[in-house]
Amino acid sequence: MSEEPTTPDLEGLARQGIDAINRRDFDAVLARYMPDAVWVAASPGIAGTFEGRDAIRGALEDAVAPYDDYEVVLEEFRDLGNCVTFNVQLARGRPTGSSVFVEQRVAWVTVWTDGLIERSSIYTDIDEARAAAERLAEERR
Repeated sequence: MSEEPTTPDLEGLARQGIDAINRRDFDAVLARYMPDAVWVAASPGIAGTFEGRDAIRGALEDAVAPYDDYEVVLEEFRDLGNCVTFNVQLARGRPTGSSVFVEQRVAWVTVWTDGLIERSSIYTDIDEARAAAERLAEERR
């Protein structure tokens, strides 16, 4: 008899969320967040602390709205244990009315609870994010 996994596939859940943002399906993106989730962003396109699904949705919509074409690619994913993940994403977009694409690479440090995102922090400094994620995973042991 095979046993079902007891922990969710966090990389799979993250990939589903990225697929949803690429479709601009904000309902599907937010379904991956706890109702009282916190999102801390420190990137030029999105900056601030957003609490709750409505605030996170507004930040996402504002970040994607200026682009006719927008895509996020997951470049690296690490499950650090203790419900902490680290990933690197490349966001690529073509602003409305332009023929030029712009890119930004950011890192996400995410805390999960029961397969839902409790807190995400977005960093522009990949090394800083990696170190923060590793510290957080260790602190949660």
